[in-house]
Amino acid sequence: MAVGAMQPVWLVSGGRVLASARLATSRRERRRGAIGLTEIAEPLVLEPCRWVHTVGVRVPLDIAYVDATGAVLSTETLKPWRVGAPVRGAHAVVEASAGSFERWNLRPGDVVEVRKP
Repeated sequence: MAVGAMQPVWLVSGGRVLASARLATSRRERRRGAIGLTEIAEPLVLEPCRWVHTVGVRVPLDIAYVDATGAVLSTETLKPWRVGAPVRGAHAVVEASAGSFERWNLRPGDVVEVRKP
């Protein structure tokens, strides 16, 4: 399934919009993620999800592991062809182009809300 077919959402933290994003909730959408993309125009929210890999992904990704309340448990940047470890307590994962979290000032402990338009 193409990324464009995923549900559009807003990522909000601390009362400010971080980015428009796409929500992947079906198994097929979550499995596809960013595989094959040469750029990440919009972040992807994979829900439910506890871990990700970048096998087949062509660009480095910022990854945020988020619990069921929206609290960011941990963040990392994964280069292509890497496998992340499952994160205990993670309910969702946000995948964004590398450098996004620094621009957004997103860190563990922050709360991210996924708002549907």
